[in-house]
Amino acid sequence: MKFCPKCDVHLRRNTSDSGIICPKCGYTEKSSSKTAEIKKDEAKPEIKVLDENDQKESLSTIKIDCEKCGNDEAVWWMLQTRSADEPTTQFYRCTKCNNTWRNYA
Repeated sequence: MKFCPKCDVHLRRNTSDSGIICPKCGYTEKSSSKTAEIKKDEAKPEIKVLDENDQKESLSTIKIDCEKCGNDEAVWWMLQTRSADEPTTQFYRCTKCNNTWRNYA
């Protein structure tokens, strides 16, 4: 971003000669051959939420009783579901019946 040396107004691109011009006083300047190229980061982070069909083998297991079927093993994960100054919420999913419940620790 450049400013006019005479009147301190923001210089704009001149479409006729690919230079820059002051809209207030008419000061012109030829653009330099160096142009800055801004590249946007195209990699977007993905947030994955567990689904019933997700592979449970990659999750940690814990010995806990399922309220629905009585199985004693479940996978667990933690998410920050409330504000940052609150503790995380622990989720459990039974390895047998896929019953999912949470614990607000």
